[in-house]
Amino acid sequence: MNQNLENIREISRQVAEQNNLFLIDFIVRGSEASRVIEIFIDGEKNISADECAQVSREITKQIDEQELLKSYRLDVSSPGVDRPLLYLKQYPKHLNRLFEIEFKASDTSSTFKGRLISVEDEVLTFKSDKEIKLKFSDIINAKVLVSFN
Repeated sequence: MNQNLENIREISRQVAEQNNLFLIDFIVRGSEASRVIEIFIDGEKNISADECAQVSREITKQIDEQELLKSYRLDVSSPGVDRPLLYLKQYPKHLNRLFEIEFKASDTSSTFKGRLISVEDEVLTFKSDKEIKLKFSDIINAKVLVSFN
């Protein structure tokens, strides 16, 4: 990734943090003439379209002021349910939701589906057939499953 794009990634991270959010993913597609930058942000609470728009305006302003790119499209959104959770602080807002979890178990990995019932410090408790407690650092991949009740 070239230096201008690295600068935009850093701007995105800073702007997200200034808005009490965090950068989840930064994707660049297309050629120089038709560059698309996708930025995924999240927060400890669900974020609104207005918050995404505010972050987008702030990032665009800095890209333009610093003349980092001539032609681009910037898309700022929250991650969909298809994206795995990356940070511990993303979990509390998903209490009582069903997850598919892949985690480290000794020298291998295991998976299960379970409902998140608590988050205490770095320990997440899920209810499956039984109660399962995992350290956040042992989670390899965690996805919220969409359920229609």
